[in-house]
Amino acid sequence: MIKDLLTTLPQYLLPQHTLSRLMSRLTHSEHAAWKNFFIRRIIRHYGVNMDEALEPNIEAYKSFNHFFTRELKPGIRPFPDAPDAIACPADGAVSQAGAITGGRIFQAKGKSFTAVDLLGGSEERAAPFQDGVFTTIYLSPKDYHRLHMPLTGTLREMAHIPGRLFSVNAATANVVPGLFARNERVAAIFDTEIGPMALVLVGAIFVSSVETVWHGVVTPPTANAVQAWRYGEDAPILRIGEEMGRFNMGSTIIVLFGKDRAAWREDLASGLPVRLGEMIGRMR
Repeated sequence: MIKDLLTTLPQYLLPQHTLSRLMSRLTHSEHAAWKNFFIRRIIRHYGVNMDEALEPNIEAYKSFNHFFTRELKPGIRPFPDAPDAIACPADGAVSQAGAITGGRIFQAKGKSFTAVDLLGGSEERAAPFQDGVFTTIYLSPKDYHRLHMPLTGTLREMAHIPGRLFSVNAATANVVPGLFARNERVAAIFDTEIGPMALVLVGAIFVSSVETVWHGVVTPPTANAVQAWRYGEDAPILRIGEEMGRFNMGSTIIVLFGKDRAAWREDLASGLPVRLGEMIGRMR
């Protein structure tokens, strides 16, 4: 715990958004020598598996961000055939998974936050998830950074919620109260065959932007207040397995379902590695 504190406390003093804007410039640079050096270092340091990439040649990527949001080879992450399956939306590791109890979502070591706060302070937005279930999935730098649909859904609303940009690793989650409800994030609410589903894309330090397939880049720029977009008759319908968004640098996705609508796998617990497309639960 002392190590986690020493690692995390300096983040309160950092100019988080300024550093993230600087990182955005670096990661979008098309200077060949710089971006190739950066890509090679990340591949070596984190053990990125380029055999899975649609484009394995790093010279073909015009920037580091282009590499970071690389596509995978078709079929390399199959989605489940079971009609009641809920698929994993990302490569990564489970941070936490469980029930939303008393409107609160467990973070780590006695820390939690409310669904209301996570979803931008809206009681109306959070109400369908009262006593429901959640899972939080952390994407490390080695992971594939596009996000896909766990279920088929019709987009009802998107909200951009401004906030801080703390790291979202395990050490920070152990220390910073309400971490995922404090960081800048984008919440997308879908209507599915088992009711509302929320996909919350949480930003972090050095995450230069979050984007969705229907809107494009949502942030930056950041904002001073929550911004919301509601979708009517022309609302996008995204099928299970389709890309819904991406992190330009890595972070966390949180999935919410309502009461008695979904059941997670029994082994879905903190620290479990997961891969895009694998079944993580079933509809109820």
